[in-house]
Amino acid sequence: MKENVLKKKSFDFALRIVKLYQYLKEEKKEFIMSRQLMRSGTAVGAMVREAEFGESKADFAHKMAVAQKEINESLYWLELLYASEYLTNQ
Repeated sequence: MKENVLKKKSFDFALRIVKLYQYLKEEKKEFIMSRQLMRSGTAVGAMVREAEFGESKADFAHKMAVAQKEINESLYWLELLYASEYLTNQ
């Protein structure tokens, strides 16, 4: 069976988001933005998995579009965390 690269990458992304959430919560004492990031970052993989078993091509396309929106939301929260200096490039 061929490996589903998108499924693997979305899972890896979600795992990194979970670890970042733990860091922000424990080390930086940041609870609001990190929770939003956690929600959107883990939703990506869930939507990709749901799309895999879509009832139709239209259902698949819709679920993948929702996954893309969650990625964009995750990027927003990451940018905001960098801009507010909870995260740095170091």
